[in-house]
Amino acid sequence: MPQEIRIFAPKFTTAMRKIFLSIIIAFCGLACTAQSIDERIANAMNTGDWIALDSIYNAAPKDSIMPFLEVYSRALIGNRLNRPDVSIPAFGELLNNHSTNLDLSNLLNSSVMLSMDLSKVGQNDKAAEVITSVLDATKQYLDSAAIAGMQRYIDQYVALSAYNPYDISFTDQQGYIPFKIVQVGNPQKEAFLMQLDGSSINGKSATISFDTGAGVNIISDSLARHYDLIPINAGNSVLGIGRRNGQLAIAKELKVGNIVIRDVPFLIVDLTLDNEEANQYINCFSVVLGSDLMLRLNDLTIDFSKRQITVPSIAPTRSGVKANMYFSPQMNLITNGEIHNQQMQICIDTGDASFGSLNGDFFKVNKDYVLANAQPDTVRMAGIGGAEVYRCN
Repeated sequence: MPQEIRIFAPKFTTAMRKIFLSIIIAFCGLACTAQSIDERIANAMNTGDWIALDSIYNAAPKDSIMPFLEVYSRALIGNRLNRPDVSIPAFGELLNNHSTNLDLSNLLNSSVMLSMDLSKVGQNDKAAEVITSVLDATKQYLDSAAIAGMQRYIDQYVALSAYNPYDISFTDQQGYIPFKIVQVGNPQKEAFLMQLDGSSINGKSATISFDTGAGVNIISDSLARHYDLIPINAGNSVLGIGRRNGQLAIAKELKVGNIVIRDVPFLIVDLTLDNEEANQYINCFSVVLGSDLMLRLNDLTIDFSKRQITVPSIAPTRSGVKANMYFSPQMNLITNGEIHNQQMQICIDTGDASFGSLNGDFFKVNKDYVLANAQPDTVRMAGIGGAEVYRCN
């Protein structure tokens, strides 16, 4: 990783912006019958298909890829596929040598992704430096909301740099985390969550939901006090049914199965809603561990038949097998799949207690099949930030 990241920020006037989408538009105008490698890479980036990007990039001769896209590909693949050893040097190269090829939005997003990866490897001080450098170079082009958002990242990494987040130790050569599937909410709805057995926070027994769809760890205010969490001078927001802001706090020790994790950041969130029925069930997710912990464990297997998660104490060497999962910008776990002969990107969310859902595009393509085989129903959902009731097929 470069010791110093220098940002050469262009002047983002309308005439001079080098917008990434313009590259794609230019590629689409090429007079050729087959897509070039650059076109395919740009299309994978534009659609957020990181599995396709990984496959295209690895199969292509590197001298056949535009230098900017070659570097950008490595950076995005490393970030989305949880490979900070790949993304950190690539983002450093991108920001040092190719920042003028990024429009303002992609420059900011790249700095955020780099800081995220630096934080994963324990370099929160450098993460704060990166965001600060980019903010200083671009502040004159940003509105107050964007500046506040970048400053929130800086505050978070500065506060975390006083700790050693996610310091993980094993009492055996392999970690074992038992879990159970518990019914939540109205029994008639047959909703279930995944809860970890034998867990504790700061030495006190804890009931913890494991949510692969949660980008941050969450705890209610009352339980943060009960478990003696240490508030830090930083905040964040979480998006559920609605959005809620919260303060970050540190649990000095978290035990799950035979794994001990120290200095675990949690977001303290008010979970109560303006809905009396929903408030009857909020205790089922008063403490949530999300994908942030999954990324730090590096390699885990969820065995639903044995009701056990296993984690090797030393992650195996990367095999080179093509990736089949990645994380979205919202830190949702995504895989490619097929439903009714239609290719789809599928979110794997153990924190969604309800049945799966399909979007409107699926309905448009399969309208006749759905209307002939499905029965309309009323869905009532509640979660962090709100409750919703709507009709669906």
